[in-house]
Amino acid sequence: MVKNSFISIIFQEKREENCGSVEFQVFRFTNKIRRLTSHLELHRKDYLSQRGLRKILEKRQRLLSYLSKKNRVRYKELISQLNIRESKNR
Repeated sequence: MVKNSFISIIFQEKREENCGSVEFQVFRFTNKIRRLTSHLELHRKDYLSQRGLRKILEKRQRLLSYLSKKNRVRYKELISQLNIRESKNR
């Protein structure tokens, strides 16, 4: 539950900013990924959701690699805020 409250606080902060920014898009994808992951823990054979999860992960990865190339400081801040791992590919 702590993560959910933390996520809602970040969401309120980001909503005031530009909704088309890379950070906001990564934040939205991260929320979708967490929801789909919890769904797939219950429904292991939901292959369409697994496919959707893989597509969202790829989109988030592309955005994160773009952000790391453009602005490394914002990338590091976003990674630490959302509590996700840094990509191995650089």
